[in-house]
Parts: sequence; C-alpha cells; structure tokens
Amino acid sequence: MTLETGHLSPYISFTRHQWSELRAAVPMTLTEHDLVQLRGIHDELSLDEVRDIYLPLSRLLNLYVKARQRRSKVIEQFLGTEPAHVPYVISIAGSVAVGKSTTARILQALLDRWPEHPKVELVTTDGFLYPNAELDARGMMKKKGFPQSYDMRRLVNFVADIKAGAKSVSAPVYSHHIYDIVPDAEKRVEQPDILILEGLNVLQSGMDYPHDPHHVFVSDFVDFAIYVDADEHLLKQWYVERFLRFRKGAFADPTCYFHHYAALSEEESVNIAGQIWDEINYPNLKTNILPTRERASLILTKGGAHAVEQVKLRK
Repeated sequence: MTLETGHLSPYISFTRHQWSELRAAVPMTLTEHDLVQLRGIHDELSLDEVRDIYLPLSRLLNLYVKARQRRSKVIEQFLGTEPAHVPYVISIAGSVAVGKSTTARILQALLDRWPEHPKVELVTTDGFLYPNAELDARGMMKKKGFPQSYDMRRLVNFVADIKAGAKSVSAPVYSHHIYDIVPDAEKRVEQPDILILEGLNVLQSGMDYPHDPHHVFVSDFVDFAIYVDADEHLLKQWYVERFLRFRKGAFADPTCYFHHYAALSEEESVNIAGQIWDEINYPNLKTNILPTRERASLILTKGGAHAVEQVKLRK
C-alpha cells in the first residue's frame, strides 16, 4: 500500500497483491460457468481476477452499504420518521472497450449474494441516449456517446426518483444489435437495495454540459464511483480486437445495424475500426471521459492482459 503524499494525491495506491489480501475471509460465490455468462466478448476474466480484485471490492462496498444503512437509522431515530427505502448507488465509468459492462455484471453478481442486500439492479446509461432519428436530425450520429447525445434530464430524473425511494421507476432500453433505443421497451426498477449505474457519462458534472445548463447531475446521487482505466494504446487495441470478433459474430446477422461490416476483409476491418476509434471514441475519451477519472472513489487500472494491476482508493 502506498499513501500518495508527495504530490498531494487524494488516493491510496495498492498493487494487485496488496489489494487481494484485503479480501479477508470473503468466500468465492461464483463458478467458472457463472463467468462464462458474465464476461464480455473480449474479456478474459478469470476466477483469479474475481478473487484478487472483485471479492475485496465487494467486501469494501458491503461495508460502505452497511455504514450508510446505520447512518440512515440514526437520522430516522432523530427525526422520529418511518424507515425509508433509499438504495445505495454505485457508478462505473471508463472508456469504450475497457470492460465497464463486465465489471458491472461481476459486481452485481457478487453483491447480490451478500445476505444484507438481496436486490441489486444494474442499469446502463446507453438507454438514455437520444434515439438515432433524433441524433440524425441534429447531425450528431458521429457524436454518439458524447455528452450532448444523452437526454441528461431524463437520466437525472430517473436516478433522483430511485434515490428518493420511488416504488417503481422505468428506464429506456438500448440495443447494441440495432444500435438504437428499443421502441416501446422499458426496464422497471423497483426499490433495489443497490443500484449499479454503468456508462461513459456517470462521473460528468456541470462543466461537461455547457450546452445544456442545469444544476443537478447523475454524480450528485452516486454514493461510490468506480473508474475502469487503461493506457490509451491498449484501449485502441481492445476496441479493434472487439470489432474483429463482432465482425465474425453479431455483424453476420442481417438484422444487425453493422451488418455491412461483415463483408470486410480483416485488413479492411482493422483499418475501419482504427478510424472509428481515432475519429470518435478517442476524442470522446480525451475530452469528456478521461477528465472525470479523478472524481472517482476508486480507480481500477488494467494491464495488457485485461487484468487489473493497480487499485487506487480515495482516502
């Protein structure tokens, strides 16, 4: 463990081994079969990774949740009010292709197995993108994932209602297959103990939305924020590798939005994927996503094998 004081860092830094020792006696509750269902298309997530990184993290989060529950009871006792169901909100941010979705699914599976909070919901902010028709009308199809491509007011209202203890709140549903919002589809979220919110924009605040000035943001409702990080050259490599796997898989389906890429040669696919990264995903990362990293409560930094090599925890 390194207490970063030389440059006044707000974080305590851990090597992988140091972090893994903080698992304590938390039991492994996932099997190899579970991992097959949970890992992403390009993630090589192993049980070792779950044991060394995600079990200690689930222990830490469980302690935070219990502390928040105790605090809520103190406030209720002081005010003489009935217990309110206020979920603990965890956000997960990071670049395209870094593995945010897998991190979110693993944490959901682990936290769901703790007896203190049996209901853990996962919502991605993709559902709050404007539909393609609206993005196209605004000339923003190549800005998908940028701050201005989200209906932030709807997203903020959704999280605010959840945090206020609403009995049932609905979220729009996004399909990566059709690359659009699914018409007339919604995900119902009904008073979870923990809400995991995963997306590119969950750590953004007012400075990221000068085009749409308002005073409340998703980050205002988050209890614990995680940023999944990796070197830029790795992110581009992983994005290209993922594109190639999709080309052989999902893109082959004629109903897929990206079906026209299935006929490309491997060399053409590498070039196209690299161009998409350079023109869209990289500028979004540098301008809108990476600057939010130091707002996180915890930073997971991955190395070349998709494995977390360093953990930073805010003091």
